[in-house]
Amino acid sequence: MGVMLMLTYTHAPQLTGAYLGEVWERLPPALRPTLFLADPTLSQQLRCEVTIVSETFQYTGSFKFRAAYNLLASIPHQHVITASSGNFGQAVAYASKLLGKTCTVVMPTTSAQVKIEAVRAYGGTVDLVDVRQVSRAKRVAQLMQQHPEAFQAPAYDDYRVVAGNSTLGMEIFAALDPDVILVPVGGGGLSSGLVIARDYLQKETEILGAEPFLGNDAARSLRQGTLISNTDEPTTVADGARTLSLGQLNWEILRQGMSDILEIPDTAILVGLRHSFRYLNLKVEPTGALSLGALLSEPGRFEGKRVCCVVSGGNVDPQLYAQYLTAE
Repeated sequence: MGVMLMLTYTHAPQLTGAYLGEVWERLPPALRPTLFLADPTLSQQLRCEVTIVSETFQYTGSFKFRAAYNLLASIPHQHVITASSGNFGQAVAYASKLLGKTCTVVMPTTSAQVKIEAVRAYGGTVDLVDVRQVSRAKRVAQLMQQHPEAFQAPAYDDYRVVAGNSTLGMEIFAALDPDVILVPVGGGGLSSGLVIARDYLQKETEILGAEPFLGNDAARSLRQGTLISNTDEPTTVADGARTLSLGQLNWEILRQGMSDILEIPDTAILVGLRHSFRYLNLKVEPTGALSLGALLSEPGRFEGKRVCCVVSGGNVDPQLYAQYLTAE
């Protein structure tokens, strides 16, 4: 792997080059390789070379399985408690099933029905909360009091989560040499994983975040140089990015390693979603379409470059998806 030039992180001293190398050896056999799709339509239209990197075919339909499996494989606990609008919950439920554990997933009542049903189908227990009455975090705290022997699984703010997600970066850099990677940003678990993969491999690629304009806490944080939170859960169509703020570790990684975060209006997110359906035959959830939305929002920025658009997942409610496809 060459000389390790990885930074050390105060929020996760365990996140070393040696640990990353170990995860990159151990984790891939448990994963499905990501899908690389050239996008000739967009490449021609925007005069750049666009490659879609899609995690829609990963186990449980999103990149989150990388994180959940790596995290759960590293703990002795038999019961896992987590909060999720859907994708992390599904990933935890399936990883628990594979590893012989049980799990409870706290989900907002507004979660996509398809995601709630999927958590149950993988054997997880769903605990629905009205986030206007009680926050996900508060409900998790209540459950942890009732089950002190359980493990509380963080969806993004954990070195094992970030390292699990970094395996996507490993795959990208093994297959491509992009000038720019566009990646959706919610809590920062995926984007920080790509940053540490790039740094570990000593690549020069620019990593740009794509965040919903309606939940732009990460973009505001990067501009002001300090971690900022949304006061309420954002109302964006990108339900996977309805986070209040980045995780502490994710912020520490992104503030040093991400050059910019583009703020994408919901209309552009849905243009990206429709593009995927029409031209790539790819079912993408709104959060997964953020990177395409970013590319379409600022086309001049990417002219002449090799651009890699990360599609983070494809779990979307069928009725909503039909609305998104036809709403123009």
